[in-house]
Amino acid sequence: MSTAPLDVIAIGNAIVDVIAAVDEAFLEAEGAPKGGMTLIDAGQANAVYERMGPAKESSGGSAANTAAGIASFGGQAGFVGRVRDDQLGQIFTHDIRAIGVSYETSPADHGMPTARCFIFVTPDAERTMMTFLGASTEITPEDLSADAISGAGIVYIEGYLWDAPPAKAAVMKAVEAARAGGRKVALSLSDSFCVERHRQEFRDLIAGHIDVLFANEDEIMALYETKSFAAAADSAAADVDIAALTRGAKGSVALGGGLRVESPPARVAKVVDTTGAGDLYAAGFLYGLSRGRSLADCARLGGLAAAEVISHFGARPEQSLADIARSHGL
Repeated sequence: MSTAPLDVIAIGNAIVDVIAAVDEAFLEAEGAPKGGMTLIDAGQANAVYERMGPAKESSGGSAANTAAGIASFGGQAGFVGRVRDDQLGQIFTHDIRAIGVSYETSPADHGMPTARCFIFVTPDAERTMMTFLGASTEITPEDLSADAISGAGIVYIEGYLWDAPPAKAAVMKAVEAARAGGRKVALSLSDSFCVERHRQEFRDLIAGHIDVLFANEDEIMALYETKSFAAAADSAAADVDIAALTRGAKGSVALGGGLRVESPPARVAKVVDTTGAGDLYAAGFLYGLSRGRSLADCARLGGLAAAEVISHFGARPEQSLADIARSHGL
């Protein structure tokens, strides 16, 4: 077990998710690439909200979801992300603290409103996102405490932060503080479109500063510009200590210390919504890593967390992940 005050501190976009079931025609009408994430502005966000049907609102954001998952396992998790002092900001702050995540970032009293992400789920359970990043893009190095960052066992960063220069500067401060404190740094590539936008910067960051890399099959192949998953996985293993790569229905592959562990997906009675699957896989993996578990156990914990979250709408666990892990001998 880590002796740090926090097992993991996650840094990312503080977002309120707006989740709705839609058909393929709706995605086409909105010009949203199925399975991807499109960035929109405030005007577009208001227009999309008016056109969509009934929705469920809940606090989200990739790294925040991961922190929520770690807390559900019983780990000590923190989150850094910026909201505005508006209604959505209050919802986000209440929700993340209520589930046991340490969240100390002060709300902004000026600037853009709190971010929201429209998540459209088609009948095949695939999720497509349109995101207004709002206040989350205005996080700055001043929002991060170097002591808090260096005190966490693992610093976990979501790749989406690279879309805003101030947020990127905040991430680099966190990386430097983690390095100074002898802590591990983990990165999620977030989205293949995000990789396309920032490929070279990501590759430089990964090769020079990242210990643990999370990516899905499309993202890792986009990063290394290859159509071969095996080749991309080998490249990742050469760049980082641990690469945790998810493959949807094919499970996951974890590489580290000369080992390659292939883990089948955990069983799910019915896939309802794939939102948050990668975020919760990272939660299980990081929780296991913080507890000194084997690569195989980390992958299994990630798979169990992902299976729980895709069995219902929403990107955060509804059952105790600690209970699920115990029921599987983990």
